[in-house]
Amino acid sequence: MTRRLDRRTMLRGTGGALLALPYLEAMAAPTVVSEVPMRIACIGLNFGLVPQLFFPEQTGKDYVLTDRLQPLKEFRDDFTVFSGLDHGVNAQGGHGGVHAYLSGVLSKNSSGMPEANISIDQKAAQFVGAKTRYPSLELASGKGDVNNMLSWSASGVAIPRVGDVQVIYDSLFQRVDPSLRDRTLKELAVRSSILDLVKTDADFLKRKVGARDRQKLDRYFDTVRSVEKQLVQSREWLDKPKPPTDYRLPADANTLDFVDRVPLYYDLMRLALETDSTRVITLALADIGVNYGGFAITRGYHQLTHHGKVPEYITELSIIEQFHMEQLARFLKQLRSVEEPNGKTLLDNCMVLFGSGMGNASSHSNKNLPLMLAGGGFRHGEHKSYFKDSAKKVATPAANLFVSMLQRFGMEIDQFGLSGGTLSGLEVQS
Repeated sequence: MTRRLDRRTMLRGTGGALLALPYLEAMAAPTVVSEVPMRIACIGLNFGLVPQLFFPEQTGKDYVLTDRLQPLKEFRDDFTVFSGLDHGVNAQGGHGGVHAYLSGVLSKNSSGMPEANISIDQKAAQFVGAKTRYPSLELASGKGDVNNMLSWSASGVAIPRVGDVQVIYDSLFQRVDPSLRDRTLKELAVRSSILDLVKTDADFLKRKVGARDRQKLDRYFDTVRSVEKQLVQSREWLDKPKPPTDYRLPADANTLDFVDRVPLYYDLMRLALETDSTRVITLALADIGVNYGGFAITRGYHQLTHHGKVPEYITELSIIEQFHMEQLARFLKQLRSVEEPNGKTLLDNCMVLFGSGMGNASSHSNKNLPLMLAGGGFRHGEHKSYFKDSAKKVATPAANLFVSMLQRFGMEIDQFGLSGGTLSGLEVQS
């Protein structure tokens, strides 16, 4: 057995001169297989997918790939397609129900819940804590309206999303200027002092108001505590170097059309997970922006989603939806190409949830959400239906899937939101 050497080991030359050893593999700290972390990446489409082009007609392992699933052909054994999952009456409201995609509960209906409408990514981020530079990353390709707010804190507050590609890159890889370090520390100290004053005033106010206002203040305190944790974590990581990378963004990345910019988000997601800068990421894919996003279409994305079964509309809409599936396939390929210390790939160690809080944009339905899960060490390769009746009118809570994912993430949890437990039939590979 090779004995691990200390990097400070020195060799004595003639005359007693000390020579530093070069870096040897034997000096590397041994990798403990059990320490390889599980990750979560959640990708949400604002406008859903055309149901009949996404859901297979057959269930089980022998289902026929639909048009939307064809780009994922080589990953057939690495993902599961779900039908019959949604959030029921708790997330109805057309476009206004999309923001409940990862929480299962509309923000307006979350009053009185133990953790309001916390989303699965933020629940996982609580578990990660300060183990990574960022407990979670919230990214977005489009404008930041409420439908784009997929991440919600335990106090029911929407987590802002970052769409600026350069900002994301700099957050992950730009080295901290030593001359700015002291100034950053002072800014963090000032913010902490302000929070202390705010808490003191709020504590006093809490003794003067009624029960409903106290409940609102409790949520406010939850938000303050969350900010405090972020400040502490920022201080802890300030002196830790960011990982190096050879990856470079193209010039003027933020001015690129949607079709050229979206791959950059996926690239940065893969790098963030691979470097363990974070273990939890969400990406909201919303409006395609100006110039029709660079797609060969003649109508706006939102307009096309309300196709009313008009063939010309569906044809153009399919161009956008197929692009999203191709980008997902590209992302899965990137994850599968990364080998991890436990002999598995990054895809094996990352749960990739892809879908939407919109079941059918054409009819403004939030039922039967188009959902699929890839990687994460689950036994995949099937289309699983979770409708509770033959008429396909009663679905299973999608939050059950979230419980299964959180357990796989390492959390001891049997309830999330309004779930009824884990998702039956979704098993981990032996």
